[in-house]
Amino acid sequence: MVTPQQIYQTETAPPFLTAMLGAVTPVTVVTTEGPAGRFGVTVSAFASVCADPPMVLVCINSRSPAVTAIDQNGCFCVNLLGDTQTLVADCFSGRTDPSMAYEFGCADWHSGATGAPILAHANANFDCLVENNYAAGTHRIFIGLVRDVLASKSAPLAYSKRSYQAVSPLT
Repeated sequence: MVTPQQIYQTETAPPFLTAMLGAVTPVTVVTTEGPAGRFGVTVSAFASVCADPPMVLVCINSRSPAVTAIDQNGCFCVNLLGDTQTLVADCFSGRTDPSMAYEFGCADWHSGATGAPILAHANANFDCLVENNYAAGTHRIFIGLVRDVLASKSAPLAYSKRSYQAVSPLT
C-alpha cells in the first residue's frame, strides 16, 4: 500500500517542502502601483491578521521586484483569484509565454482607493496600505491595513499538490 507520504515525497525535496505540498493555499495576485512602478506577483501565502481593524498579510520572496515596489509605493492589493482565473495566476508567476509573463494585459484591472491595481471578476480584492513589513528568511511579510474590499460569489482558486484545485463543499 502506498502512503500519502510516499505520494508526495521526492528524492530531492527536503521534508519540509514535501510536507507543504499537501497544504491547500489560496491563489492570489498581489499588485502595487505608485512612484516605484506597477508590479504584480502570484502569491499563495495570504492570511487574515485581524478584523478590527481589518488587516491581512502576504509573504513575497525578497528577490521579487514587487517587494521593493510595495515598500516604496506604500500600498498593495491582494486579488484572491476565482477558479476560472488560472491564466492570471500563471501570468504573474512567470509560467506563461515569456512575452506575457507579469503583464497586466492578461486580464481587466482598475485602480483601487490606494492606487493599486484591482483585478476584475476576482473572488475578492483587499486594497491595502502597508502597515508594517518584516524580513523572514528568504521572504518579506507585508501586513496591510485594508482600505477597501470587494467580494464576489465566484468560487476561489486553490493550490495543492503542485496543481490548481477547485474548492467545493463536502456533501
